[in-house]
Amino acid sequence: MHDLLFGGFAPRYPTYRLIIIQILVTIFLCINMLLIGTFFKTESFHTSARYLLFALMLMSDSFLLFMSDIMVVCTSLGFTMQVFVCVIFSTTVLLYNMVTPITLVAMTLERYAAICMPLRHAELCSTRSTVHCILIIHGISSVPCIIILSVFFASASLSIYKQNMVCTVNVFILYTWHNHLRSAVSQFFFLMMCIVICFSYYKIMKVANAASGESKKSTLRGLKTVILHAFQLLLCLIQLWCPFIEAATLEIDLNLFASVRYANYVIFFLASRCLSPLIYGLRDETFFLALKKFYRS
Repeated sequence: MHDLLFGGFAPRYPTYRLIIIQILVTIFLCINMLLIGTFFKTESFHTSARYLLFALMLMSDSFLLFMSDIMVVCTSLGFTMQVFVCVIFSTTVLLYNMVTPITLVAMTLERYAAICMPLRHAELCSTRSTVHCILIIHGISSVPCIIILSVFFASASLSIYKQNMVCTVNVFILYTWHNHLRSAVSQFFFLMMCIVICFSYYKIMKVANAASGESKKSTLRGLKTVILHAFQLLLCLIQLWCPFIEAATLEIDLNLFASVRYANYVIFFLASRCLSPLIYGLRDETFFLALKKFYRS
């Protein structure tokens, strides 16, 4: 199996690095489980579009952390698996890697509706509409996977599926143009998401400038939320660039490549997926009070 992006090289992290990753994943999963538990224990959150989308982001990130950690452990231990099994793992990771940024866009649009269209907010962001929105999020997130899978199945020979390999998410990259296609699809999606967030920011800013008193304070809080979503989306975008940085370091030195890939995984994958939802949860006064109540119980 030709792994174009990393030249077939799957780095095996030293034991201490693998232990650090396991500690971080365990901590972040516990934090996310605490936040998810708070959501399920607080019935008022179950009818709020804002908290339903937040819970979706927490659960998708937790599942993604768990799946990616399995792949990291298997890679570090040199564990091989058949290609078709690796394809299933990699497809799941690619799918839920897109769910978080698209959920951020949906949460931004919810804030836009709450501030710029307050009279229609209850109708647009009802529980029924939010459930439909969650289905749409998964549908849109699956589009890049469908494109990448279709190209892979059309290009791969049947003999490839019988091979064993150390599984990475680059199993789908057989030719140079596969990598270019994957990059183009990802960048198109992020461009669309950035446009939506910038549009929402501009509209909310106009309302903030025209508002006064308590209305202005509420609008400014919504504006800060949109900025936080934009920051989270930026972290996801940086993660998109990481493979290109890693590919460049691979041409210089294998040890440097392994170190850069490890740093990218910890900073732009683990931290960005867990710290941002934590910040979002703690800065929301209602959710923070519910979290304190859940923790004491």
